[in-house]
Amino acid sequence: MNMFRQIVVVSALNFRNLRRRLWGALVSVAGMACVSGVLLSMLSMPDGLHAAYLRVGDPRNAIVVSRGTIWEINSTIARDKARIIMTAPGIAKAGDGSPMADPGLMAGMPMRLVKNNARTWINLRGFGDKGVMLQPAFHMVAGRMFRPGTHELIVGDLARFQVAGMAVGDKVILPDGEWPIVGAFATGDVLDGQLVGDTETLMLSLRRKAYNTVTVRLASPEAYTAFRSALTANPALAVDVMRLPDWNIKVSKDFAQFMHVIVYGVGIILAVGALFGCFNTMYAAVGSRAQEIATLRALGYSGLAVAVSVLLEAALLSVTGALIGALIAWALYDGKLSGLGSDVFTLTVSPAMIGMALLWAMAVAFLGGILPSLQAAGGTVSDALRAR
Repeated sequence: MNMFRQIVVVSALNFRNLRRRLWGALVSVAGMACVSGVLLSMLSMPDGLHAAYLRVGDPRNAIVVSRGTIWEINSTIARDKARIIMTAPGIAKAGDGSPMADPGLMAGMPMRLVKNNARTWINLRGFGDKGVMLQPAFHMVAGRMFRPGTHELIVGDLARFQVAGMAVGDKVILPDGEWPIVGAFATGDVLDGQLVGDTETLMLSLRRKAYNTVTVRLASPEAYTAFRSALTANPALAVDVMRLPDWNIKVSKDFAQFMHVIVYGVGIILAVGALFGCFNTMYAAVGSRAQEIATLRALGYSGLAVAVSVLLEAALLSVTGALIGALIAWALYDGKLSGLGSDVFTLTVSPAMIGMALLWAMAVAFLGGILPSLQAAGGTVSDALRAR
C-alpha cells in the first residue's frame, strides 16, 4: 500500500475515534477559539480605523502642514502663509478662476450636548468655501448644509448614530454658546465621525489665529512636483507637502503598527496557552490509541502515516476552533460602530484577518502536535502493546 493511502486510512480511523476523546478534543477547540476570537476582536479596532483613513483623500489632492507635524491637529499655518500657499504653481482653478484650495481647521475637543447634558470628545473640522469641492464623495443625507458665517454645524453619519444627542436638530455647546446641528453628511471615510462647520466662524469661537492645514486640488498628477518644490524651497513657509492619500496612510500606519504590537503580544500569550492545551490533547490521544497504533504497525503501516494522522487531528481541532472564534468575532464586531479618542469608525473583521487566524491555528497545531506525532511514529509494536 502506498504512503498516501496509508495516511488516508490511518487518519480516517483516527477521526472516527474522536468521539471517544470528545472532552479532550473540545478543550483544544475551545482554547483555539478563544485565541482566534480575542485576536480578531482586538485587531478589528486598528484595522477598522486604518481602513477608514485609507478611504480619505482624493488622489488629485495634496495637503500642506507645518514642518515636522505628525498629526493634522498639531499643525499650525498662519494666515499670511496660507495666502502664499494658495498662490503656488500647480493648483487647479475653480470656474471663477480662484484656486481650488481650502485652509482648514481641525480640533479634537470635549463638548457638551444640550439634549442630554452629556459630555463627549469628537473631532471638529472647519470647511471654507472650497471644502466640499475637495471632497468628491461628500453628500448630505439629512437636513441641510451649514451657512457660512453662522453658528451652525453638520454631523457625520457615523457620529450621529454613535453619539446620543448629536442628531439633526440637536445642539452642542462650544466656548461661545450653543451651535445647532442643521444637517448630516456622509463621505464613506473617517470624516463620517466628525462635526463640520464654517472655518472662519469656528476659529473665532475657538479663539484660533492660525489654520491647521491647507488642502489643494492639483491641476494634474504631474503638477505635484512643482507645487511641492515651490513650497518646501521657501524657508519662510517651513511646511511639509504630501499627496492627501499618502498623508492619511502615514497617519494611520503609525497608530496601526503600535496597536498591532500590543495585539500580537496578547495573541502570542494566548497562543502559548492554546499550544500547551494542544500538546496535552495530542499526547492523550496517542496514549489512548496505543493498541490501535500497535495493530496498524503490525499490519505494515509505517510510522510516518501514524505521525501524519496525529498532526492532521491537531490541525482539524485547531482550525475548527479558529473558525468558531473568527465567526463569533465577525458576528459581534464587523461593521459595528466604535470610537477611539475623537475618531468614530466601523470595526473591521476582514477575510484576510480570518485567514491570518487560520494560519495561527495551523502553527499552533504543528507545534503542539509534532512531539506527540514523533512519539507515535517512533515507538515499536511491543512498546505500543505494553503501553496499552
